[in-house]
Amino acid sequence: MAVGMAISSADAGDGGGFAFDGKMNKFVILCCIIASTGGLMFGYDIGISGGVTAMDDFLEKFFHSVYLKKHHAHEDNYCKYNNQGLQLFTSSLYLAALVASFFASYVCSKYGRKFTMQVAAFIFLLGVLFNGAAFHVAMLIGGRLLLGCGIGFANQAVPLFLSEIAPVKYRGGLNILFQLMVTIGILIANLVNFFMEKIHPWGWRVSLSLAGVPAMLLLIGSFVIPETPTSLIERGQQNQGLETLRKIRGTENVEKEYQEIVHACEMAHEVKHPFRNLMKRKSRPQLVIAILMQVFQQFTGINAIMFYAPVLFQTIGFHNNASLMSAVITGIVNVVSTIVSIVLVDILGRRMLLLEACAQMFISQLAIGSTLMVHLESTGSLTKITSIAVVCLVCVYVMSFAWSWGPLGWLIPSEIFPVETRTAGYAFAVSSNMLFTFLIAQAFLSMLCSMKAAVFFFFAVWIIIMGLFTIFLLPETKGIPIDEMTDRVWKQHWFWRRFMDHDTPCPSRV
Repeated sequence: MAVGMAISSADAGDGGGFAFDGKMNKFVILCCIIASTGGLMFGYDIGISGGVTAMDDFLEKFFHSVYLKKHHAHEDNYCKYNNQGLQLFTSSLYLAALVASFFASYVCSKYGRKFTMQVAAFIFLLGVLFNGAAFHVAMLIGGRLLLGCGIGFANQAVPLFLSEIAPVKYRGGLNILFQLMVTIGILIANLVNFFMEKIHPWGWRVSLSLAGVPAMLLLIGSFVIPETPTSLIERGQQNQGLETLRKIRGTENVEKEYQEIVHACEMAHEVKHPFRNLMKRKSRPQLVIAILMQVFQQFTGINAIMFYAPVLFQTIGFHNNASLMSAVITGIVNVVSTIVSIVLVDILGRRMLLLEACAQMFISQLAIGSTLMVHLESTGSLTKITSIAVVCLVCVYVMSFAWSWGPLGWLIPSEIFPVETRTAGYAFAVSSNMLFTFLIAQAFLSMLCSMKAAVFFFFAVWIIIMGLFTIFLLPETKGIPIDEMTDRVWKQHWFWRRFMDHDTPCPSRV
């Protein structure tokens, strides 16, 4: 993205709307990079969990029965890691994040996005201390719960911050920095696991403790970035909000955008109970789409693969080092493909990326399931060529997810709610993501044991449903200012317009 490039909201929308003056400047990019380190926290934790749960030293200390099963010569390939306690280690974080996201919504509205990020980093650091020093399972799970609270606060505040501070024309790309940091976190975690697996008996402690690095980056960086103009104005700090808007837009001529934010915040102040208002008929389109985007993101099966990539690759016959290296390869694919999304999301739009990915993920899931069903028995392993083919298919799958449902699952819910229900609505989105992440993380190894290769067909069916949802129910939001979504998106959509208040007549458009 070129620094100093002039932007206008009218350049990239379907008609209508004010043209807001402003430039893409270094300060905005710096703010977005600092805030998106909240995604680095999230991604590192996703990547580190699967690698640590594949380490013998960790299993022997905390999950001895799994350690014995893993090294049993005739153990079922699909069931060697099936242990509810082991799955709880991974999934407990997301249960805590689910609950924390609702508290984070209140903090986000009352004290701002910046303060919420600071709280997130502090709580996450406490969790890191518990995990790195753990000497029994209860301490390990307690640490995971604290990490989950930190993730819940960060995932609530960071995407909202990015959407509110970014120029309209580049909102998609800058918001996806959050997901890019998630993928970089996963890759770094896989690399750390690859090296720490060789350090006995405390390599797993280093892996878990290094999660504190991105949290420290977010905590320190949050003192550098400003609060968003929307949050400042919403909390009655109009003058500071105007000054911040001028600074992030790089121009004094921000009156139109400022007045639109003020008007949106005035409407928001009339709403005394945002969660209650969110249940009203006119809020249903945004709420349904925000929740379904998160549910579908998890039912692609991505976190099942990213959590347990080392475990999955060991299942198909790789040894520890080889399985961790295969996870590193998929991590690299994940990062590069997310960069593709940053480049294309504000050019091609959200819907096109989602639909292309549905086709690519569906084909790769069928191919993975079919290959394992034919070639991987309950005992034994795949041939080297077949194993490499499976890794390649996983990369094709990860590639398509990383430029579509991964980043857009966070972007779209952050940009579709009006100010009066934005933090409350996004809290439902985050909590939905964490609920279904928890369910998939808790169930995947058991599903792999009972369904075997057919588990990939299970996710393939969901991808068909996601494609139909995108075609018929998901409107395009590319280039539309956040505070114009109601008039220019929801009142125009063939299905969702029936839920809107019709006090302002709008022409019908499919």
